Amino acid sequence: MTQVTQVTDHGGGVHSIKVPIPDNPLGHTLVHLVDTDRGPVLIDTGWDDPASWDTLTAGLTALGTSVTDVHGVVITHHHPDHHGLSGQVREASGAWLAMHEADTAIVRRTREAEPGTWLGYLARKLAAVGAPDDHLAPLLAARSRGRLRTLPGLRAALPDREIVPGELLDLAGRRLRAVWTPGHTPGHVCLHLEERHPAGLAGNGRLFSGDHLLPGISPHIGLYEDPDDTAVTDPLGDYLASLERIGRLGVAEVLPAHQHAFTDAGGRVQELLDHHEERLTGLLALLATPLTPWQLAERMEWNRPWEQIPHGSRSIAVSEAESHLRRLVKLGRAEAVAGSDPVTYISV
Repeated sequence: MTQVTQVTDHGGGVHSIKVPIPDNPLGHTLVHLVDTDRGPVLIDTGWDDPASWDTLTAGLTALGTSVTDVHGVVITHHHPDHHGLSGQVREASGAWLAMHEADTAIVRRTREAEPGTWLGYLARKLAAVGAPDDHLAPLLAARSRGRLRTLPGLRAALPDREIVPGELLDLAGRRLRAVWTPGHTPGHVCLHLEERHPAGLAGNGRLFSGDHLLPGISPHIGLYEDPDDTAVTDPLGDYLASLERIGRLGVAEVLPAHQHAFTDAGGRVQELLDHHEERLTGLLALLATPLTPWQLAERMEWNRPWEQIPHGSRSIAVSEAESHLRRLVKLGRAEAVAGSDPVTYISV
């Protein structure tokens, strides 16, 4: 593997470009380029930021191509560090954009939402799970000031192609199959390059894993947020089932959207399955006493003490606590306490 500035050659007509994410501990998104007989196809595009755009275009130039040559963009999921620059790439090149329909629906809903809808929904939802007034106050203030207009994703590009699970994508001269892996988002997809590994590694091709399978991070699994949907989803259950689906592929190498490429996908899948089982077991112990989802999040183990977690990250943490609660309830290992307001849960 050769490294030139922010570009890595993974062999077999596959490269990655490290596109920075501004002010984010993840640091960068690995945008992958796949050579095809009709021109380069990108897997994800990176955050919508001038420095990110400059890095992406410079990386393409270093690879002997240009953003104007891009034939298509395959988006693993709708988050702004993956989909942010897709519209700009399409404007420069005329490329097609492909995404799973469940995440396309989120992009469409976000674009069409009235200013303040999301912050109002979030404030009501957090109040219902026991968030204190001092956490809700900044959300309500931001809504009254119309700050929603500045949040990422509001003008995200609408895809013009649908990624259909199980089908090969239209990449001339390549075999890239979509694998639906809901959990991190409802429409997250991994992309299985069904071709012999260029270095001859044993296994069934390579996997572009997006955020689903990362070498050293457990991706955020929160609730699927939709102000208009009353369905009781189980994102953690979806994620665990998706992990097992990926484990059965037996790929030789994983090319994730963050950190670095790695082998032994099966071993990493098992680590993540074990991690979530241990976490669920730990939450059951905490739920010996009735707790609201907010109180549960306060007591869970994070990468820093609760007092040091920033405001926005607390909302994300509570959503993750809720997704674990949903899983425990579905498994019959916890239940809501009748008549509690805000709702509390207890292990059974």
